[in-house]
Amino acid sequence: MTLQWTAVALFLYVEIGVLLILCLPFVSATRWQSIFQLRIWNKMARFWNKFFLAMIIILIVLFLDAVREVRKYSGAGNSKDANLHPNMFDNLHMKLFRAQRNLYISGFSLFLWLVLRRVITLINQLATASSTTASLQTKAESDNQTAKKYMEDNELLKQTLMDGRGNKATADGNEQLRKEMEKLRGELKGSEEALKMSQSEMEAVKKQSDGLTKEYDRLLKEHQNLQEIGDKKDD
Repeated sequence: MTLQWTAVALFLYVEIGVLLILCLPFVSATRWQSIFQLRIWNKMARFWNKFFLAMIIILIVLFLDAVREVRKYSGAGNSKDANLHPNMFDNLHMKLFRAQRNLYISGFSLFLWLVLRRVITLINQLATASSTTASLQTKAESDNQTAKKYMEDNELLKQTLMDGRGNKATADGNEQLRKEMEKLRGELKGSEEALKMSQSEMEAVKKQSDGLTKEYDRLLKEHQNLQEIGDKKDD
């Protein structure tokens, strides 16, 4: 076996081993996702797509080369040559066997490479779905407990009203509302006073602005008169 086909065979064995490890039943998808999110994999993520596409191209080229070799040694012309030269029969079949072996190795390597990528993607999706389901289940349980508490409070209120103790609760509620109304009235009164103060300040600023405008007009007229007097003296 040549060096390239030895490397492809080792790559196939590694793929089989990784897939067997990923299929272990006692390792959950959440645990695999936490492993995939390690810092070392995050650093390699930017090279992963390039490496994935490069391996696909290499495996496709080797697969096509193996197909060519199989067609080359399984042709009708080679069989006739083998019949004419019996010593070439074993050599021809040996080369055909090697070509078929290389075809299977490259084909299964390409197939398992695509399967490996898909399995990792499905594991990540399963882990994400599991975490989402767990959070939704926790939220649903919390909502159920809240709803149960509201129902218990409602039943307690009904029982209190039926026992004739609702007048006291109503009086307490009215007193609380009265305090809130007094508080709101005080805030409203303070707002009105602040508004009046702002309006008075605005009126004072407006009067000052009108005075400044009149003074500016007066100074402008005096300046024009002085210019006219100066022009007459020059004449």
